[in-house]
Amino acid sequence: MKKIVISSIALFACTSMLYASGYRIPEQSFASTAKSGANIAVTNGADAAYYNPANMAFLSDKSHMEFALTYINLPKIKYIDAQNPMLNSKSKVEHFLAPTFHYASPEVFENTRFGVAFVAPGGLAKRWDDFYAKATAEEFSLKILELNPSVSYQLSDNFALGLGARMTYIDGTVKSHLVRPINGQNMIFSRELTGDSIDFGYNLALTYKPIENLTISSTYRSKVDLTVKGDATLKGGLLQKPSVYDGGAGITIPLPASFDLALAYDFGKTKVELVYERTFWSSYKALDFFYDQDLTKNPLLAAFDNPKPRDWEDVNAYRIGITHSLTDKLDILAGFAYDETPATHDEYLGFELPDSDAMLYSLGASYDINNDMSIAFSYLYDKKKKRVISNRTKQDPSAINGTFKDASAHLVNMSLEYRF
Repeated sequence: MKKIVISSIALFACTSMLYASGYRIPEQSFASTAKSGANIAVTNGADAAYYNPANMAFLSDKSHMEFALTYINLPKIKYIDAQNPMLNSKSKVEHFLAPTFHYASPEVFENTRFGVAFVAPGGLAKRWDDFYAKATAEEFSLKILELNPSVSYQLSDNFALGLGARMTYIDGTVKSHLVRPINGQNMIFSRELTGDSIDFGYNLALTYKPIENLTISSTYRSKVDLTVKGDATLKGGLLQKPSVYDGGAGITIPLPASFDLALAYDFGKTKVELVYERTFWSSYKALDFFYDQDLTKNPLLAAFDNPKPRDWEDVNAYRIGITHSLTDKLDILAGFAYDETPATHDEYLGFELPDSDAMLYSLGASYDINNDMSIAFSYLYDKKKKRVISNRTKQDPSAINGTFKDASAHLVNMSLEYRF
């Protein structure tokens, strides 16, 4: 098992370890990035294998492939304390590269096609150097990879179904560090945690075309219980001689189910798609680690064994995507989305992920080099609202009491599409 090192004072033990609302990245292809995730009903390429496998039935009778690389930039998040400027903090700038692959087959059996997608549907990193934020969230990073084979079956000229299997891999890291004098003694409370798991789920899809230019699609992705396991070393107390736990540890946390309903209309050279998305985050009730030994007998370590409430809520996202054929070879795309945060309880919010509602803006272009090959470029800007938290009390003087602002993300996608 992977090594997990956790060291922290009980005061800070409630911080989220491996899971956060902002991990989710719906944009896993050129078209999805260019249309702010409004890519369910109008999936005209290999990415149908992931976003709506039912739509593979309506592709041209060829093999469709897409190779893509997405650059993700997370600028600094600023925390401005309402009472003490010494507690003001800034996160580090983060950079990621996420490769993705999509494939949709020609008709293999009558009315039947197969597809596969390799994507990175989740990932984040948040690192802080300032002492106040560093005490609970020096580093918080999460990576999720997914292999998603799928199949489509066409029941009629205007109706098709899709089915897929989800194999997810999750890897997470948490670090925090605090050294402070208490009653004349130097105390250290720091932690470092890494863990991973492989878990499974499924996805369903359907597409119906009631009239020539109208498409109605719906997709569902199941919840996946992430069964993270590893080893743990917990430390807390005197700098020279802290209390230590060294043994097994683990946790089960949900990757929530999601439902999409999409409506698209083809006006000729222009296609417009509207998407309603519901993500069932209410399955995330608490963060509850388990250990091989009972930690409640040690007051410096007992808090690590207490469930930490989260009580997230089911939320909606609203998306619109536009595709316009400028010429026979060149398409331009644009999108907008409003995405709600499930972390609505201020008392559970921390530096590991100061999440809030977001607005997404995107654009892109695709150029056909020839009948079999296209190149594409897209850009997405994700801007989160500022979040004001007032949790500090006399009983909890170290709690957050301030404003998180300037949280955002930039995604740049470059892709090559090939048909043969």
